[in-house]
Amino acid sequence: MSLSTMNLRLRPVILTLFIILTLPVFLSIVAVNYVSNQEAAHAYAEKLLLRFNNEAIDNMEQLFEPIKSLVRSAATLGGELPSFYEDNGSITYLHSILQHSDVIISAYIGLEDGSFRQARQIDPAVEVQGKLPPPETRYADRWITRAPGQEPTDHYIFLDKERREIGRSDKGTSYDPRGRLWYETALASGGLSVSDVDVFAVLDLVGFTVGAPFYGADGNLRGVAAADITLDGLSDYLAESKISAGTISFILDHQGGVIANSRQQKTYGSRSGRPELMHVTSLDDDLPAIAFSLRPRDSEGMYVFEHDGRDYVASLTTFPPSFGKAWQLFVVTPFSDFTGTLEERNRQLFIFGLIAILVQIIIIYFLSGVISAPLERLAVKVTRIKDLDVESPLALQTPIREVALLGRAIDTLDTTVKSFASFVPVDLVRQLLDTDQKLALGGYNKFLTIFFSDIEGFSTLSESTPSKQLLQRVSVYLETVTRAIKQEQGTIDKFIGDGVMAFWGAPNRLDDHAMHACFAALRIQHEMARMNAEWKAQGMLPLNIRIGIHSDAVLVGNIGSSDRMNYTVMGDGVNIASRLEGINKDYGTRICISHTVFKEAGDRLCVRPIDEVAVKGRRSKVPIYELVGAYDLEAAFEPDAQLVRLCEMTRDAYVALVAEDLELALERYEAILAEYPDDTVAREMARRLAPAAPKLSESKEISD
Repeated sequence: MSLSTMNLRLRPVILTLFIILTLPVFLSIVAVNYVSNQEAAHAYAEKLLLRFNNEAIDNMEQLFEPIKSLVRSAATLGGELPSFYEDNGSITYLHSILQHSDVIISAYIGLEDGSFRQARQIDPAVEVQGKLPPPETRYADRWITRAPGQEPTDHYIFLDKERREIGRSDKGTSYDPRGRLWYETALASGGLSVSDVDVFAVLDLVGFTVGAPFYGADGNLRGVAAADITLDGLSDYLAESKISAGTISFILDHQGGVIANSRQQKTYGSRSGRPELMHVTSLDDDLPAIAFSLRPRDSEGMYVFEHDGRDYVASLTTFPPSFGKAWQLFVVTPFSDFTGTLEERNRQLFIFGLIAILVQIIIIYFLSGVISAPLERLAVKVTRIKDLDVESPLALQTPIREVALLGRAIDTLDTTVKSFASFVPVDLVRQLLDTDQKLALGGYNKFLTIFFSDIEGFSTLSESTPSKQLLQRVSVYLETVTRAIKQEQGTIDKFIGDGVMAFWGAPNRLDDHAMHACFAALRIQHEMARMNAEWKAQGMLPLNIRIGIHSDAVLVGNIGSSDRMNYTVMGDGVNIASRLEGINKDYGTRICISHTVFKEAGDRLCVRPIDEVAVKGRRSKVPIYELVGAYDLEAAFEPDAQLVRLCEMTRDAYVALVAEDLELALERYEAILAEYPDDTVAREMARRLAPAAPKLSESKEISD
């Protein structure tokens, strides 16, 4: 059976099966998902609302209960020690009540004789007794004393946040605690009570008072202990505890007056000097009014209603009798807060699903008949490649362009894997593929830059460093070298123990390869200096790296056998680069470059001449330089003025050395040491010249 015949048979079958199985299932999933999401969102909203009601009432009770306990304790203390509150020293105790909770703004005692003692918070922007208190005022001690035939005096001691006195104020007053609502409510209840809404005297705030009367041993009333809570704290709590963005919540009194609301709006006024709460149906927003009017009559609980085309769920819950006030929690929440995102996602799912099905039908129509067989054959080829099967993969023929390209890509992958088995460095394999070079033994001459690096004193270091630690640190060094060489487009040839050999300019052409090699060396030394600083701080010895760089015409190519090849460089230039790395030890330097490198990249490099050294196999000596910096690379490698001066002084000494004026050369190297006593190059050259310079001086004197 031909491939085209198979297409004609499979295409309609696969397409039909796909439509029959996919479209009804997709539509069913969308419908079920929509309905279930709506039901789940409604159930979730009602569950959240119920939980919010319970938690809000519990939290409100927990808010008041500690305050009730404190007031109850204060009343008990007044009953047990009748004279305690007759002294201003009791105000310190009232401050302890004030500090117990952030919602308490004042704690006070009103005695039956009309005297009054209070610890209260102070807003320095609100006048007290007709004038502003000191700016640092946070609290105040207040007491009112009465003497027969005299006007009562209201005393204030202003305190800072540490309760240190910073001012006083005294003024006559008509304030009598016995005529205040909180006093009357406490007496009427005969025990602990929460007052109705009242205006706190001189605080210019509206709120509630928790009060409790106390009696003497004779059963006569001694006074009332009380603490104030403002409405603002309750509204703040509702605003912070909304179950959704569109939720509005209220605390109502038994007549529907708004005590607190989540919108933190002012919902009280004043009539005849007494505060008056706004009814929930009198607010500017008609939603709370409609929701409240639709509540179940003579009952409370949760109910659903519609307004302006939107569905809402509302609840009305009465505080338990143990709370002491017949307050109600009223909450209204739009269902769209919970279903809006789901509905949008359902629409997106439906549209995306239809588009996806249409696209899949089109794709399956064209590819169903021809894609399976080529893919199976490609799978066989991938398996053979994975197993490094030496058998040549079967040729792939397919009318699908993309699959044909994939087949050729797998052929290339097969060649690459075999190349990887011969060429160990993976980076080199990638570069060879990019250049389309055919892998074969042999090479060609090319002018390259060769790089060698090594760790100074590695044998000594290995004897004094634990093996695991040494391996980790050497790995850091090798990673640093590898990263710098890659960054500067070099090729790593091999790792030789703790050493690295690399080169620039092959297999791909690279302009300024000498400059890139020098930049890589500077990056390595800079990063190793940073790592050594960290290691020294940890009490470890540093890893000092020596680098040698030389540019020369060398043989580059594939060296080895047909089974195992290595892409490398060979020649006298390689030996010179290796020799330059070792020469660093003689002069105490870190990066040593040849004169050839200096000629190739000298305009970007900051170097200083070291010496002329003999290299095996060459008659003439090779000038060598120390690389100390680079211009216009990065700020970290830019030489400073001191380094530039050191290079200039070294060049002057080197000129005298080349001119064989050894006495002048010695004098100049010693001048370098006088200014740079730690310079290893000047020290070594002075050491070498010291024996020869006096003899030369004597021979000059004899000739003279």
